[in-house]
Amino acid sequence: MAEKRPTILQIIPELDTGGAELSTIEIADAVHTAGGHCIVLTEGGRLVQRLRDTGAEVQFFPAAAKSPFRLLWNAHRIANVVRRTGVDLIHARSRAPAWSALIAARRTGVPFVTTYHGAYSEKSDLKRLYNSVMARGDAVIANSHYTSDLIRMRYGTPRAKLHVIYRGVDGRLFDPANVAPERVAAVRRRWGIEPNRRVVLHAARLTPWKGQKVVIAAAALLAQRDVLDDTVFILAGDAQRRSAYKAGLAQQIRSAGLDEHVRIVGHEDDMAAAFRASHVAVVASIEPEAFGRAATEAQVMATPVIATDIGAPPETVLGRPGVSADRATGWLVPPEDPQRLADAIAEALAMAPDEHARMGTRARGHVLKAFSLKQMKQQTLQVYDSLLGTHLAEPT
Repeated sequence: MAEKRPTILQIIPELDTGGAELSTIEIADAVHTAGGHCIVLTEGGRLVQRLRDTGAEVQFFPAAAKSPFRLLWNAHRIANVVRRTGVDLIHARSRAPAWSALIAARRTGVPFVTTYHGAYSEKSDLKRLYNSVMARGDAVIANSHYTSDLIRMRYGTPRAKLHVIYRGVDGRLFDPANVAPERVAAVRRRWGIEPNRRVVLHAARLTPWKGQKVVIAAAALLAQRDVLDDTVFILAGDAQRRSAYKAGLAQQIRSAGLDEHVRIVGHEDDMAAAFRASHVAVVASIEPEAFGRAATEAQVMATPVIATDIGAPPETVLGRPGVSADRATGWLVPPEDPQRLADAIAEALAMAPDEHARMGTRARGHVLKAFSLKQMKQQTLQVYDSLLGTHLAEPT
């Protein structure tokens, strides 16, 4: 008799943008390809159709709710879904729905998996308790060694429960050879960039800890050195209702006289073309990144990266000055240090074309070897198999 292929339920608040959201879609695709069935509970968003294209079943659900009453009611509803549809395993990717999912999993007796996607702040005992649900899975997936160490330090989670699975990058979707020049030109037109100007790209949602203010300050320092004549800084990311923060960035740009050199362009759908259009990408986070997919996506598009040396980027970027020039895929700089960031950008802009191309080639090879989407899918299916006794990770 053929083995019953399992039904995996994933739960995530929204499907708009971000690494957790894309991982949800990619693992749904992996489950479907392996012959299983995937159900996703979510409030929806711009990526819903992309999720459906994997063969997953989407059920709209108030997964972002945080009130204690709603969390308990959601647990009851999730348990009903588990019983009605024969769910074999629940995988939660965000804290509020994880509490409901944990309760539902314990009520129904199915395994519970979490992926710890963020380096959540813990400024009070209550916040620590709230965050701790992400370490309560029967298996806990950490998206970097930095994150794994953080989980063990905070909650004493046994190593046997922890699985480090890096965020994977699709080397076919993010392939310079597959990005037509027309796509690159279209991105540059959307940004209002003339063909002869170079781009320094900061791709992150507009929120203070992502470091946009530091990037603008570094641009101002470079303008004082008179090295920005042919260079434009692009701040690409969704403001996510942070209108006051966005307005503050615009004011900082105006006050520094950088209107011609720094632009806030909003969300960008075609990130492969965006990185291809850029001379260098910047990850300027002033708080630790649990992973930071912009660093790997840029590198796999053969675009060197300048990242802050906290959190996971030191795992993903082979950064100068700590790495020799013939191995480096970018630079690592201290957080909240506009001077050091400006120095690294100036060095990137001053590179000879052949030197820049060699660094880009190393960057792509580095990511394809260590951070592939295939590896992420395979390792996640192995976690499911370890809990269910199935063979999803084996070729069918």
